[in-house]
Amino acid sequence: MRASRPRLGFWHELASTYSYLSAMRIEALAHAAGVDIVWKPFVLGPIFHAQGWSTSPFNIYPAKGRYMVREMQRLTAERGLPFKMPSPFPQNSLYAARLALIGHDEGWGPAFTRAVYTAQFAHGANISDKRVLGDILDGLGVDRPALLARIEPPELKERLRQRTEEAEELGIFGAPSFLARDELYWGDDRLEQAIAHLQNG
Repeated sequence: MRASRPRLGFWHELASTYSYLSAMRIEALAHAAGVDIVWKPFVLGPIFHAQGWSTSPFNIYPAKGRYMVREMQRLTAERGLPFKMPSPFPQNSLYAARLALIGHDEGWGPAFTRAVYTAQFAHGANISDKRVLGDILDGLGVDRPALLARIEPPELKERLRQRTEEAEELGIFGAPSFLARDELYWGDDRLEQAIAHLQNG
């Protein structure tokens, strides 16, 4: 019997700058390493609120926010990625995250996720705008009206709530985070370590 491939949990927030970096490179790295990705979109807002924060720590601590923007400029330039900081930041990612849940069920989730990050961090688009999300869906060739209608029912809202609660239970406090078996890694700069942990058994 063929052995199953190791699986890497990729926990990402659709409004996260550093998740953008990881989403644009994780598939190539995982493929080269013989690792499967389990895409886990969630929202950081409730996790931040549990820590007493009403917004991103990059807004609470302005020096940290300025550093993040400059680091994003450096890293995206090194990797040949476009970068434009959206306003406001962070964006409201609820609709995008709900669509991503559907997309991962139906096979277009990774492409949708990359397109959301590109719209937001390459072009400064507002991903809380259903028109922006609808244009992304059009670009993927999926049913825009039907999918936008599916993001409102309570069942999908509950799925996203449960996903975020799962993240909290795992000890996730930021994005991107990577779960390699029982080992948690935080930050785009830990992606290679998480993959190596899976390869080393």
